[in-house]
Amino acid sequence: MLRLWLVFNFLLAGTACAQPLGIGLESYLYPHPVKFLPMRIEGQDLRMAYMDVAASGTPNGRTVVLMHGKNFGGYYWANVIAFLSSNGYRVVVPDQIGWGKSSKPEIHYSFHLLAANTAQLLDKLGVRRASVIGHSTGGMLAARFALSYPERTSQLVLEGPLGMEDYRVIPRSTDDELYQQELINTDPEKIRAVFKRYFADPASEQYAVLADVPIRVTSSGEYSRWAKASALAYQMIYEQPVRYEYPQLKMPTLLIVGEKDRTVPLSGKATPQLREKMGHFPELAQRAAKDIPNGSAVVVPDCGHIPHLEKPEIFEKELLEFLKKGTD
Repeated sequence: MLRLWLVFNFLLAGTACAQPLGIGLESYLYPHPVKFLPMRIEGQDLRMAYMDVAASGTPNGRTVVLMHGKNFGGYYWANVIAFLSSNGYRVVVPDQIGWGKSSKPEIHYSFHLLAANTAQLLDKLGVRRASVIGHSTGGMLAARFALSYPERTSQLVLEGPLGMEDYRVIPRSTDDELYQQELINTDPEKIRAVFKRYFADPASEQYAVLADVPIRVTSSGEYSRWAKASALAYQMIYEQPVRYEYPQLKMPTLLIVGEKDRTVPLSGKATPQLREKMGHFPELAQRAAKDIPNGSAVVVPDCGHIPHLEKPEIFEKELLEFLKKGTD
C-alpha cells in the first residue's frame, strides 16, 4: 500500500505539481474512501474528513486511531493503515479541522478542541475505546486526547512527538507574523527542503511526495485561508505544552523516535545556542518515558522525523508488539 501510494503520487507530483490544488485537497488521492462529519464551531458550519477502514485480516475487535502531524494529512498513514488492517484492527484516520480534506476555518485552535472533535467522531462511529497513535504535532494531540479521555484510550503511541520540550523558550511570534511568513513561504525548492530534513537518508525521495501537497496548494486562489489556519496551528503548538502532564498518562505508552530527529517548530527565532540545545529526540524520549508511569521508549537507528515512512519495518514491528500487549 505504501509503495503504491508513493508511486502514484510521485508520478502525479512530477506531472501535475504546477497545477493548483484546492485547500480541501479535493483531487488529491487518499488511500481509502473519505467521509465527512458535520461540525459547528464558533458559529461556523464545518466538515471533518476521516477514513474508517475495516480489518482486512481476521477482526480482533480493536480500533486504532491515527493522528497526523502539522505538515501532513491522513494520506501519509497509508502503509500503517494497511499493516494494522491486515492484522485485524479497525483503523480510524481523521483529518483534523484545519488540515487535509477538512475545513480550514479561522478559529482558536487548541488541542482540547481537536481532542473533543475526535471524541465526537468516535461517538458517531460507535468506538468506545481505542489505541491512539499520534505523530509529530499529532503526538501532542494524542497526549491531550489521552489526558482528556483516559477511559477511551487503551494505549498511547507517540511517534516523533513534538511537545517533549517547552517551545516557549523561543521568542514568541504574533499571529500576523506567522501568517505573513506562511504567505511568503511559497518557493517549491524551499518547501521541498523542509520536508527533506524530515528524513535521515538524503537519498530518500519520499519527501518529494509529501512536499507536493503544500507546493500545489500555494497556487490555490484560497491559499490565504490555508496559510491563516497553519499560522494559528503554530500558535497552538507554542502556547499549549503537554510535557508537564506526562506523569498523568496512566495508560501504557510507547514513544518511538528517530535517532537523527532534530525537529524544533518555530526555531527561526531561536539563537544558535538555544537551537543547539533543543530537538535531541532520543534523549527527550528517554526522559519522557521515565516520567510516564507505564512508559517506554524506542529509538530507531539512522532515522529522522517519520519512522513509519523511513523505517517502516522497524516501526511496524515495535508497534505490533506493543499493541498486542493491550486489550480494548
